[in-house]
Amino acid sequence: MSNETLVKSENRKEAKGKRAEFQKARPMVEGKTTVIHVARTAKVVKGGKRFGFRALVVVGNGMGKVGVAIGKANQVQLAIAKAESHARKHMISFPIVGETIPHETIGKFGAASVWMKPAAPGTGVIAGSGVRLLFEAAGIKDVLAKSLGSTNPCNLAYATLEAFKQLKSKEAVNVLRGKAVAAPAEAPKAEEPAPVATAE
Repeated sequence: MSNETLVKSENRKEAKGKRAEFQKARPMVEGKTTVIHVARTAKVVKGGKRFGFRALVVVGNGMGKVGVAIGKANQVQLAIAKAESHARKHMISFPIVGETIPHETIGKFGAASVWMKPAAPGTGVIAGSGVRLLFEAAGIKDVLAKSLGSTNPCNLAYATLEAFKQLKSKEAVNVLRGKAVAAPAEAPKAEEPAPVATAE
């Protein structure tokens, strides 16, 4: 390496502020990150148009824990990194029965509504593209879902998240109702046959 290259590398200024945090290499963390939607935005200023990017990202560990967030920046990678960081900080957990949800529910956010219902094993994820990514990130493999309102991808994602928040397990409902969880009944034991008396 020449002396000129060394001088240039030493004189190079390091990034400062919040942007520097996203440029640094991040350690591997638990969960899978999936980009749902990326949109280009434009702001009209005196000198012309200023373009930016908005990224919608979902993060899930595949075991009933999922988070959704939006990130905005002048570059796509920075927008995705912002959304991923925010989604990991605001993840929620909900119960899973086998590979489906415990009961039927409807989630609403803005003008979007998402209806979901448990499905039999082998059914698969019957849902739209955006909602399907949330189910896959959460580890749900059998479910029926339908969008009942707006098709805005951001509102659909947050409506699905609101539906996840409403899910409750059977044990949690019994505790709220003040009912004791009954222990499973033992199967009756088969009576042993009486010995047959033999004539001497």
